[in-house]
Amino acid sequence: MDDETGSGESPCFAHLLVDGQPVDPGTARDVARFRRAQRARLVAARALPSEERERATARLIEGLDRIVTVAPGMTIAVYWPIRGEPDLRPWMRHAHDAGARILLPVVTEDHAPLEFRDWSPECRMTRGFWNILVPAEGRAQTPELVIAPLVGVDEELYRLGNGGGYYDRTLARLEPRPRVIGVGFAECRLPTIYPMPWDVPMTEVLLSDGTHLKA
Repeated sequence: MDDETGSGESPCFAHLLVDGQPVDPGTARDVARFRRAQRARLVAARALPSEERERATARLIEGLDRIVTVAPGMTIAVYWPIRGEPDLRPWMRHAHDAGARILLPVVTEDHAPLEFRDWSPECRMTRGFWNILVPAEGRAQTPELVIAPLVGVDEELYRLGNGGGYYDRTLARLEPRPRVIGVGFAECRLPTIYPMPWDVPMTEVLLSDGTHLKA
């Protein structure tokens, strides 16, 4: 969820309801501060030199080829890279050419679940929320596999993202629950992100040093 959750509320309330979950406001503020600090540190750490980034990304793509068997008609949600995230667009094209249906996340409304729309190398793209490129058209699809970018990940496979909470809101509502692989550079591991009631752990985590973790 949004890391700002719980800030600025009246101290007379013993708890807040956040996305239907009871949360102590002091705890929410402490966790939000911790996550902001860790997020800033980890985003800075993934500003790798270009050659090192290329090697790390190539290892991630090799890892995906190893753990994901792409089949015709398979629906796979990936992402358009921002803020130094691993660039998996070559893998997206390969999976598309192998017959998979590639989807990209689209923010349709602030603080709402994501929508996943069809993507192809030839599709028309437009600027969405925060100026991120998204498919200009297409109806919402339900993925059977979600590949989510990691800013950080902890020992229980809880994901630290960009702070908006969109993946958590979305994954909590998808039926049936998809396989979820968090992908990131090797330095993104944390002992804990102090999971809150709304946080959704990854099914698996794949890192650029070859680490492959399963829940």
